[in-house]
Amino acid sequence: MTAWLGVVSAEHVRQGVGLGIAQIGHGKKAGLANMHRGDLLVYYSPREAPGGAPLQKFTAIGRVADAVVWQADEGDFRPWRRRVDYDTSASPVPLEVLRADLELTSDPHWGHQLRRGLVQLSEHDADLLATALGARR
Repeated sequence: MTAWLGVVSAEHVRQGVGLGIAQIGHGKKAGLANMHRGDLLVYYSPREAPGGAPLQKFTAIGRVADAVVWQADEGDFRPWRRRVDYDTSASPVPLEVLRADLELTSDPHWGHQLRRGLVQLSEHDADLLATALGARR
């Protein structure tokens, strides 16, 4: 099992959780194609909405449900997606609560890697985030 951190606004995270899907990197396929069934996906939301107010919270957690990556058709927008089983009992956690304990944030320039939209997490960080979000094991 691999654990991933998706960087997505909270507004878009809520939409994805509601639909039971993951969409990363403005609908690009590459990141989703690296995931496998059973992988853990945690979302970090730097903002409430695209271009909106800063939020800086871990906002959702789930497991990749299957091996299928498909392309949705929304007219002019055709994003790639995967099905994810989200833990709806999880509660958002501010970055500041965990920052000192995460391996992800140990580098002073850790935020640069988030620009990719999808980052592989260490086992330590995956366990810490799952516990902090109150995810069912």
